[in-house]
Amino acid sequence: MIARKIQASVEESLKQFPVVGLIGPRQAGKTTLAKMILQKTETRPLYLDLELSSDVNKLRDPEMYLRRYEDRLVIIDEVQRMPELFPLMRAMVDQKRSAGRFLILGSASPALVRQASETLAGRAVYRELLPFSLDEIGCGNTDRLWLRGGYPLSYLAAGNDESYSWREAFIRTYLEMDIPQLGIRVPALQLRRFWTMLAHSHGQLWNASKIAGSLGISAPTAKHYLDILSDTFVVRQLQPFFANVKKRLIRSPKVYLRDAGLFHTLMRIKEKEDLDAHPSAGASWEGFIIEQIIAAKPDDWEAYFYRTSAGAEIDLLLLDESGRPTAIEIKYSLSPKPGRGFWSAIDDLACEKAFVIFPGDESYPLKENAFTLPVAQIQRIFH
Repeated sequence: MIARKIQASVEESLKQFPVVGLIGPRQAGKTTLAKMILQKTETRPLYLDLELSSDVNKLRDPEMYLRRYEDRLVIIDEVQRMPELFPLMRAMVDQKRSAGRFLILGSASPALVRQASETLAGRAVYRELLPFSLDEIGCGNTDRLWLRGGYPLSYLAAGNDESYSWREAFIRTYLEMDIPQLGIRVPALQLRRFWTMLAHSHGQLWNASKIAGSLGISAPTAKHYLDILSDTFVVRQLQPFFANVKKRLIRSPKVYLRDAGLFHTLMRIKEKEDLDAHPSAGASWEGFIIEQIIAAKPDDWEAYFYRTSAGAEIDLLLLDESGRPTAIEIKYSLSPKPGRGFWSAIDDLACEKAFVIFPGDESYPLKENAFTLPVAQIQRIFH
């Protein structure tokens, strides 16, 4: 079994906070991780899965039922199915404030995040579990993770055909079942078309009017669809960095599909050979590396991109806990050559460090404090 990097953080949070929320996309491994934590807990936890009618029935009178387990960790899976539990958890925590009362798991819906944050403010901390990252599976498996993506059942499938079939089924289930269960009323076919259009715009600036026009919908509706996919962790809106420089800055976010495997499925890419020959290989590599870096970065680092109307551009701009910028360029080439816009952006922001991530094996200097960096050495960014 592949160890999850976040497990230690969740276990430590349970020692400090009454409520710990574990959120992330469906099928990313939240239930598996919760059961691993359950096995390590000294007092036998209570586990409730709100997808099971038998467990839902136990909560017909939730206060009476849960008070029987005040001295045990209560794990509630798919908690967004019963939002009325949040006020009850708050009341129970306020009456007996001790660490490790509840571990709640949810496929992050807007309602879950908003209601849980408001109702449990000051009582809960949230941890985000995403599909497998290079930190977890090792850099020797980079091509496999890039092609198949990090959803456990996709990554661990017996072959590429099985992995591709699983991802196709995941997309159908997500659109036809998961989205409606989150209380979102959007036709599955329409949302799939929108998602596919985003795949063709992967790594580009968000252009609501262009996509809305192609789908025959309004720009606000297109933005609503984008927010749905973002709130459920399948799309990332990478925000622009606004610096105090005398430049005209781009203000729209860049949009990426967060899991490379789902991106390749929507683009009908099944094998590594197909990917290498595809026009979107460079964009796919950029999105994949951005996700790996964001997964590896310390919690108090922030991630943006930077672009000016004059052409200065940084694919990924990281700010450390003191606000010091590090510039990241991403190239799918064994002989990467950053353009003039990258060096210009570094000058604009006075970046102390710069790296060009590429699929090679050796790091070498490009300029003072600027280096190429193989994927296997991503951790060097943070030191």
